[in-house]
Amino acid sequence: MNTERALARWHEVVDNGSRPDDLIAIMHEDAVFHSPVVHTPQIGRPIVIAYLAAASQTLGNDSFRYIREVLGNGTAVLEFTTDMDGIHVNGVDMITFDESGLIIDFKVMVRPLKAVNKVWEMMAAQLERAREM
Repeated sequence: MNTERALARWHEVVDNGSRPDDLIAIMHEDAVFHSPVVHTPQIGRPIVIAYLAAASQTLGNDSFRYIREVLGNGTAVLEFTTDMDGIHVNGVDMITFDESGLIIDFKVMVRPLKAVNKVWEMMAAQLERAREM
Protein backbone atom coordinates (compact mmCIF):
# COMPACT_ATOMS: atom_id res chain seq x y z
CA MET A 1 0.00 0.00 0.00
CA ASN A 2 1.24 3.44 -0.92
CA THR A 3 0.41 5.93 1.84
CA GLU A 4 1.23 8.94 -0.35
CA ARG A 5 -1.18 7.78 -3.05
CA ALA A 6 -3.94 7.05 -0.51
CA LEU A 7 -3.44 10.48 1.04
CA ALA A 8 -3.52 12.13 -2.40
CA ARG A 9 -6.94 10.52 -2.95
CA TRP A 10 -8.11 11.98 0.40
CA HIS A 11 -6.94 15.46 -0.62
CA GLU A 12 -8.68 15.13 -3.98
CA VAL A 13 -11.97 14.25 -2.26
CA VAL A 14 -11.59 17.16 0.19
CA ASP A 15 -10.75 19.58 -2.62
CA ASN A 16 -13.94 18.50 -4.42
CA GLY A 17 -16.14 19.18 -1.38
CA SER A 18 -16.16 15.74 0.33
CA ARG A 19 -19.20 14.57 -1.61
CA PRO A 20 -20.68 11.33 -0.26
CA ASP A 21 -20.14 9.43 -3.53
CA ASP A 22 -16.47 10.43 -3.52
CA LEU A 23 -16.10 9.45 0.14
CA ILE A 24 -17.62 6.01 -0.56
CA ALA A 25 -14.86 5.34 -3.08
CA ILE A 26 -12.08 5.83 -0.49
CA MET A 27 -13.77 4.42 2.63
CA HIS A 28 -13.55 0.85 3.92
CA GLU A 29 -16.96 -0.62 4.69
CA ASP A 30 -15.93 -1.21 8.34
CA ALA A 31 -14.35 2.23 8.79
CA VAL A 32 -14.38 3.84 12.24
CA PHE A 33 -14.72 7.56 12.96
CA HIS A 34 -13.56 9.09 16.26
CA SER A 35 -15.16 12.48 16.78
CA PRO A 36 -13.76 15.19 19.02
CA VAL A 37 -17.24 15.68 20.47
CA VAL A 38 -18.84 12.20 20.53
CA HIS A 39 -17.50 9.82 23.17
CA THR A 40 -18.10 6.56 21.28
CA PRO A 41 -16.51 5.53 17.99
CA GLN A 42 -18.86 5.69 15.00
CA ILE A 43 -18.56 2.39 13.14
CA GLY A 44 -19.38 1.61 9.52
CA ARG A 45 -19.03 3.39 6.18
CA PRO A 46 -22.49 5.09 6.18
CA ILE A 47 -22.03 6.82 9.55
CA VAL A 48 -18.39 7.72 8.85
CA ILE A 49 -19.39 9.29 5.55
CA ALA A 50 -22.21 11.20 7.27
CA TYR A 51 -19.77 12.64 9.81
CA LEU A 52 -17.09 13.51 7.25
CA ALA A 53 -19.61 15.11 4.88
CA ALA A 54 -21.03 17.16 7.80
CA ALA A 55 -17.51 18.15 8.83
CA SER A 56 -16.83 19.36 5.30
CA GLN A 57 -19.93 21.55 5.49
CA THR A 58 -18.97 23.02 8.87
CA LEU A 59 -15.16 23.14 8.90
CA GLY A 60 -14.48 23.28 5.18
CA ASN A 61 -14.98 26.97 4.58
CA ASP A 62 -12.65 29.33 2.69
CA SER A 63 -10.27 29.55 5.65
CA PHE A 64 -9.70 25.77 5.98
CA ARG A 65 -6.08 24.74 5.35
CA TYR A 66 -3.97 21.70 6.05
CA ILE A 67 -0.76 23.19 7.39
CA ARG A 68 1.31 20.11 8.24
CA GLU A 69 1.46 16.44 7.24
CA VAL A 70 3.30 13.59 8.92
CA LEU A 71 3.23 10.25 7.09
CA GLY A 72 3.97 6.77 8.36
CA ASN A 73 3.39 3.28 7.05
CA GLY A 74 -0.34 3.32 6.33
CA THR A 75 -0.99 6.39 8.47
CA ALA A 76 -1.18 10.14 8.02
CA VAL A 77 -1.48 12.90 10.60
CA LEU A 78 -2.74 16.16 9.11
CA GLU A 79 -2.83 19.36 11.11
CA PHE A 80 -5.45 21.85 9.99
CA THR A 81 -6.60 25.36 10.78
CA THR A 82 -9.86 27.15 10.05
CA ASP A 83 -12.17 29.81 11.43
CA MET A 84 -15.79 29.17 12.38
CA ASP A 85 -17.97 32.15 13.22
CA GLY A 86 -14.90 34.14 14.28
CA ILE A 87 -13.45 31.32 16.39
CA HIS A 88 -10.01 30.02 15.40
CA VAL A 89 -9.95 26.22 15.18
CA ASN A 90 -6.75 24.20 15.23
CA GLY A 91 -7.06 20.45 14.77
CA VAL A 92 -5.56 17.18 13.66
CA ASP A 93 -6.93 14.46 11.38
CA MET A 94 -5.34 11.08 12.07
CA ILE A 95 -6.04 8.70 9.19
CA THR A 96 -5.23 5.00 8.93
CA PHE A 97 -5.40 3.28 5.56
CA ASP A 98 -5.86 -0.45 4.95
CA GLU A 99 -3.61 -2.46 2.63
CA SER A 100 -5.60 -1.37 -0.44
CA GLY A 101 -5.45 2.34 0.45
CA LEU A 102 -8.99 2.68 1.81
CA ILE A 103 -9.59 4.66 5.00
CA ILE A 104 -10.17 2.25 7.88
CA ASP A 105 -9.87 4.65 10.82
CA PHE A 106 -10.32 8.43 11.04
CA LYS A 107 -9.77 10.39 14.25
CA VAL A 108 -10.24 14.13 14.67
CA MET A 109 -8.88 16.18 17.56
CA VAL A 110 -9.63 19.89 17.97
CA ARG A 111 -8.44 22.72 20.19
CA PRO A 112 -9.01 25.08 22.00
CA LEU A 113 -12.12 24.36 24.09
CA LYS A 114 -14.02 27.25 22.51
CA ALA A 115 -13.39 25.63 19.11
CA VAL A 116 -14.53 22.21 20.36
CA ASN A 117 -17.80 23.76 21.52
CA LYS A 118 -18.29 25.52 18.16
CA VAL A 119 -17.56 22.31 16.23
CA TRP A 120 -20.09 20.43 18.39
CA GLU A 121 -22.75 23.10 17.83
CA MET A 122 -22.31 23.31 14.07
CA MET A 123 -21.82 19.57 13.48
CA ALA A 124 -24.96 18.73 15.46
CA ALA A 125 -26.97 21.16 13.34
CA GLN A 126 -25.49 19.81 10.09
CA LEU A 127 -26.12 16.17 11.03
CA GLU A 128 -29.70 17.03 11.99
CA ARG A 129 -30.28 18.70 8.61
CA ALA A 130 -28.83 15.62 6.86
CA ARG A 131 -31.20 13.32 8.79
CA GLU A 132 -34.19 15.39 7.71
CA MET A 133 -33.37 14.94 4.03
